[in-house]
Amino acid sequence: MELLTTISIIAILIAVLLPSLAMVRKMAKETKQKAQITTIGLALMAFKNDQGDYPPSERTILPPVPIYAGAQKLAEALLGRDLLGFHPDSDWDVTNDEFYPDPANQALLEASLEKRRGLYLELGTASAFKLEQLFNDASPLEPDTYVLCDTFGVRQLKLASGTSVKAGTPILYYRANTSSKNMEDTDLRKRIYNANDNQQLIELGVLTKSGVDDSGTLKHPLGWGNSTDNFYQVQYTYDTDKTGYGIIDPKIKEATNLDWPYRPDSYILISAGADGLYGTKDDITNF
Repeated sequence: MELLTTISIIAILIAVLLPSLAMVRKMAKETKQKAQITTIGLALMAFKNDQGDYPPSERTILPPVPIYAGAQKLAEALLGRDLLGFHPDSDWDVTNDEFYPDPANQALLEASLEKRRGLYLELGTASAFKLEQLFNDASPLEPDTYVLCDTFGVRQLKLASGTSVKAGTPILYYRANTSSKNMEDTDLRKRIYNANDNQQLIELGVLTKSGVDDSGTLKHPLGWGNSTDNFYQVQYTYDTDKTGYGIIDPKIKEATNLDWPYRPDSYILISAGADGLYGTKDDITNF
């Protein structure tokens, strides 16, 4: 009886402690992700001080392919397209190798490096990976380009050095159109934030251990990825019952009934959170 009583007490204690441990782990991961978002914010501030503005986020379409999206441009700004630093004369054209020449061309590379100011992020902790490393098929995006990934490691990757690392979901970057006072214009380019900036990246699906969405379908809730308007009207709109997470500032909404975003004068960063889904409550952002 004494043994059974002891076992029962231990079982009860384990049942009580396990949820607490899971909660602590969850909080630790979220804290680490918030720290990364803060670090990227400081790097963007330094970039603006040097270059005069935040990096652009509008997608560049070079028919028929590739597409160069906001998340890719964020990585270029803070690390350079070749991880050797940003070139101040960059035209943000992923097909132009004038500013990021082939390393085999030593003369051109040295001339390029002379103009660069170095990295805005510590490369060892930047969590930068190429799209082709993350997804088995990154089209129509340019696969041979880097994105900054969040700290919720999903896919195990082996680097050329033989080191194994875990890569998370790409961090989305949107620069505000500071000349706009509009969230509803039918021309998305005239809105404060343009959902198209990272649309194709989101449509790649959910990052998994194998680099593909196992179900073969997009796992984004409420149709994210099916309509550019979802960025405002469904996924990131202030929700009174708190079931969603939005870019709409609830204080402005309550005071004026206007759909007005957080940070309309700068930029937003979005991590998909632990579930890998953009547009759910566990997203971690800079607002």
